[in-house]
Amino acid sequence: MATNSQNLPSAVKERSELGRSLDRGFILLTRVFALAVAATLLWIAIQVAIGAWPAIQKFGVGFLAQSTWNPVNDEYGVLPQVYGTIISSLIGLLIAVPIGVGTAVLLSENFLPSQAKVVLVFLVELLAAIPSVVYGVWGIFVLIPILNNIGKWLNAYFGWIPLFSTSPTGPGMFPAGIILAIMTLPIITAISRDALISVPPSLRQASIGLGATRWETIFQVLIPAAFSGIVSAVMLALGRAMGETMAVTMLIGNSNKISASLFAPANTISSLLANQFAEASGLQVAALMYAALVLFVLTLIVNILAEFIVLRVKRV
Repeated sequence: MATNSQNLPSAVKERSELGRSLDRGFILLTRVFALAVAATLLWIAIQVAIGAWPAIQKFGVGFLAQSTWNPVNDEYGVLPQVYGTIISSLIGLLIAVPIGVGTAVLLSENFLPSQAKVVLVFLVELLAAIPSVVYGVWGIFVLIPILNNIGKWLNAYFGWIPLFSTSPTGPGMFPAGIILAIMTLPIITAISRDALISVPPSLRQASIGLGATRWETIFQVLIPAAFSGIVSAVMLALGRAMGETMAVTMLIGNSNKISASLFAPANTISSLLANQFAEASGLQVAALMYAALVLFVLTLIVNILAEFIVLRVKRV
């Protein structure tokens, strides 16, 4: 039997009005916070663009196509740094994505006892808590000597391949890419695992009920169903890799040259900023701000592309 609202006690009416007022206030507050985030992002972009304006006026778009970085003669180009940023990030993703998605499948399915899962989840999350400078130190004293031995062997027998045309002597592109893979692994694993866990159990049960094996269910049902979440994890990891500074600066060699070899020294935009900003002056500061603006635009493009892919997959 429906209850007439006029017969409700006055305390209930007052509480309902108070609840609706709180709901409206909460909605307004969240809108203010959302606008504040957008305004902060716009403010940062404007400030960086203002600082870069003298370099933008002098070099224009040609700044992206030049390879010279000479503060003495005020000649600046960021092409090697853009190349190093993109290639090192892609190397990291090529290594981290299969391992991260595979680990997410392992942790989301009943392959291991629950206690072992808890330990593995903790260890994966612990990777994200390690400071980047620690990764850099570990890379210098442990990773680079191992990769140098491997690189020398590859150069001796497969030096005719451009990827191995340089004999490694220390820091280079490949060590930086491996460190980026390790640093982005927790992001890919955690978000992919959440996406796989959120897949409705009915899909798994229906697939097995139709006669599919466990692995067929994983690769043909679960991963496609969680694909939008996995893509989001990969794109978020890509943005993280492109902006990493300290560990990459310590391992990539900081050479403003473009080389096809994985073991040749290279540079990234973040490393360039970390190495030169403290001692920069005059037009060099504007050029560094211009480089920072380029990195800002690159990460923005990555986020827009990720949103586009996720929306496209959801429609399909």
